[in-house]
Amino acid sequence: MNEIQEICTELPPGPVDGVDECWMEIEGARMRYLRAGSGPPLILLHGLMGYAFSWRYVMPALAPYATVYALDSLGAGFSDRPKGIDHSMRGTARRVLRFADNLRLGAFDLLGTSRGGAVAMAAAAESMEASGHGAPRVRRLVLVAPVNPYSAHGKRLAPFFATRFGAASLRWTTARMPFLFPYFHSRLYARRDRIPAGSLEGYKAPLAIPGLFEHALSIVQTWTADLRELESLLPRLAPIPTVLMWGDQDPAVYVSSMEPLARHFGRVETVVFPGVGHLPYEECVPEFNRVLIDFLSERDPNSMLAVHLPQSSHSPTA
Repeated sequence: MNEIQEICTELPPGPVDGVDECWMEIEGARMRYLRAGSGPPLILLHGLMGYAFSWRYVMPALAPYATVYALDSLGAGFSDRPKGIDHSMRGTARRVLRFADNLRLGAFDLLGTSRGGAVAMAAAAESMEASGHGAPRVRRLVLVAPVNPYSAHGKRLAPFFATRFGAASLRWTTARMPFLFPYFHSRLYARRDRIPAGSLEGYKAPLAIPGLFEHALSIVQTWTADLRELESLLPRLAPIPTVLMWGDQDPAVYVSSMEPLARHFGRVETVVFPGVGHLPYEECVPEFNRVLIDFLSERDPNSMLAVHLPQSSHSPTA
C-alpha cells in the first residue's frame, strides 16, 4: 500500500515561503514533491537534470489559483534512485498518473518542461486512453519547450550515449559533473546575466546523491524509441486545451519545432518569448507567470479558441 508522508526539512536555495515538502512511496521508492496553494490541482514536471527547484518562482505565483504539486521524478532531485526502474517516457508518465491516483486527484492540469513536457504529453495520452469516451482527466496542458519529434537536437546525441563508447563518455562526464555543471547549466540561458542568484547552487545540490549516471543513461537509452512513440500518441491530444511556450533562443529544444507540434492540438495557444533561452520560467519570470495564470484562469478550458502564432511571437510586458 502506498503511503503519503509529509515532513519538513531544509529546502535548497530559493523562495519557498508557503511551500511544503512531502514524500510519497511509489514502486517501493520514496518520491519527493513540493506542494503549495489551494484550488484546482496542477502538477509540474521538470526536465532532465532538473527537479522541483525549477519551479521556485512559479509556485508562489500560482498558489492563489491552484493547488500546485512539483515533483522530483524518481531518480532525480532528492527522490530515491532505485536500480532497474523504468525511466522511459511511458514509464515515467504512468508514475505521474499513479501519483495523481494516490492523492485521489480527479481531473487536473499538467505542466511539463523539456523532457518533462514529453512525459506530460504521454501522461495526457495515457489518461485519454484510460477514460475512453469520457471527459479527459488532464484538463489543460502547459508545455514549455517540450522535447518532441520535430526538434533535431538530441536525435543524434542520445543514440550515441546509448552505445558502449557513448555510455563511457557519459560516465566520464557525470563523474566530473561538479566541475562541468556550471558550463552546461549556463548554456541553457540566452544571457548569463539572466541566471538567477542561487540557481547554480540549487541545481547542483542533488548531484552528490549516487545514481545520477544510471538515471541519465536509462533515459537516453530509450530516447529514440520514446520520440517515435510520442509522435504516434500526439493525435490523441487534440481535445485537450494546450499552451506552448518557448524562448526564441532556446539552444536545447529548437523553437522551429513549435509549429509542427502545434498542429496536433485542436485548441492551442503558442507563446514565444524574445531573447529567452530554454528556461523562460527563470529568465522572464513575470511574463511567464502572467501567461500561465491567464491560461489556467479560463473557467471553461473547452471554450478556448484555437490560436496559432507560428510566424510571430507573443511578448507580454511587465
